[in-house]
Amino acid sequence: MWVNNVAFVYVASLERAVPAVPGRRPGVFVIDLDGLMIGTVMLDRRDAKRPGRVRPEGGEAELGYMFLPEAWGCGYAAEACAAALGWFADALPGEPVVLCTQTANDRSMRLAAKLGFSEVERFEEFGAEQWFGVRSSVTPSG
Repeated sequence: MWVNNVAFVYVASLERAVPAVPGRRPGVFVIDLDGLMIGTVMLDRRDAKRPGRVRPEGGEAELGYMFLPEAWGCGYAAEACAAALGWFADALPGEPVVLCTQTANDRSMRLAAKLGFSEVERFEEFGAEQWFGVRSSVTPSG
């Protein structure tokens, strides 16, 4: 799948493993730019034992991403995450998606806001303050 100039590549084995309706691991996407992998976007089920949840039983879909430092600040993470969230909203309409990041990570905090995540709570984990937010499947404006 292509969005602007960034390709979302399902690795062949993942394409067979990722069903039309996501289950335990909703999606793993490799981000390709001009034939080079520049990052990944993941939608996985959040461990219900960890702090942060929007449903009493936990297990919400959680957005995660990693990009090469050379790709930072170019808009690729925003574009790739928005595309993955759109795919997820089509596959599981109305299911919330959560995101957790350190409050000290300004770029991730800005990206969460841009993608339409709203703060639910803050807590200490991994030796740092964490920001935990939720996004409905409604696409944010702007």
